[in-house]
Amino acid sequence: MELLPTIWFIVIAVLWTGYLFLEGFDLGVGMLMKLFARDNTERRVLLNTIGPVWDGNEVWLITAGAATFAAFPLWYASLFSSLYLPLLMVLVALIFRAVAFEYRGKVDSESWRARWDWAIALGSFFTAFGVGAALALTTTGLPLNSNGDREGGPFAWFSGYAVLGGLAVAGFSLLHALAFLALKTDGDVRHRARRWFVRLLPVLLLPIAAWALAIQFLDGKPWTWAAVLLAVAAAAAAWVFARKGSEGRAFVALGAFLVLGSAAIFGAVFPVVLPSTLSPEFDLTISNASSSDYTLGLMSIVAAVGLPLVIAYQAWTYWVFRRRVSAAHIPEAHSFLPAVAAKALTLKG
Repeated sequence: MELLPTIWFIVIAVLWTGYLFLEGFDLGVGMLMKLFARDNTERRVLLNTIGPVWDGNEVWLITAGAATFAAFPLWYASLFSSLYLPLLMVLVALIFRAVAFEYRGKVDSESWRARWDWAIALGSFFTAFGVGAALALTTTGLPLNSNGDREGGPFAWFSGYAVLGGLAVAGFSLLHALAFLALKTDGDVRHRARRWFVRLLPVLLLPIAAWALAIQFLDGKPWTWAAVLLAVAAAAAAWVFARKGSEGRAFVALGAFLVLGSAAIFGAVFPVVLPSTLSPEFDLTISNASSSDYTLGLMSIVAAVGLPLVIAYQAWTYWVFRRRVSAAHIPEAHSFLPAVAAKALTLKG
């Protein structure tokens, strides 16, 4: 087995896991803007928990895609061309979500804020769903021919596995957000988030558990089955810690669940990077989809220098903004636009 392609397969798996861990909770917080928060003050509390970090978290998505493009160009070409529509949906959802973060507080108007709250919630959901669908299809397969091209129409990718993967990432993101809010907020939001976490954990983790088990029954190895069992233990530990009020330990245990589950899924399909549902002969593997050893070697040097710096900077950011947020920290709402313009926008609503 080639050493460098194997290393870069692991690196890409780590990047996607890091993205789901970091972006997972802020996508979940975005969805909870309409599902959880009771009033504008609580919504502003939710936004302030992720305000300093949400855009930095998205860097992991860009990095994962760029690493796939550079290390496994055939994997990137087949995946992104086959999933053009769902990935376009993710891009549009991310744009709406980012614009909503910036525009929501510009006018002191309930109708104005309500529109952008929906943009945040729906943008967060469709981003999570689209990414989950893409990752699920990466591990279960697409109708690829011998050239790595998709057979069928623009919706040939749509399947039960795509829906399962979308629900898996959306459900995990919601649960991860509840764990994050219990850890990062204070007051009623904190206690309600912990209660919701305890009640919803068995339900919200069902899709991702079903995805992991489906992959194990298809391609599982002894060590990946062991990882699944450890992931179940981590989820149970998160539930116990949350019931006891240990929010930090619950958050860490849920993160361990994600890491173990990702290892089980990516490890089971290895060395295949993108299966073909038409024939196993058309599968893309680390051997036939990777760049040259020279390219991978140069990338390894750059990553060895750059990746620790990025991780250190992001860890420092989280440390600086580690304090809890509560309703008492939220100032009165006000408009950034001139009074006439703000009134006109309000009347339009």
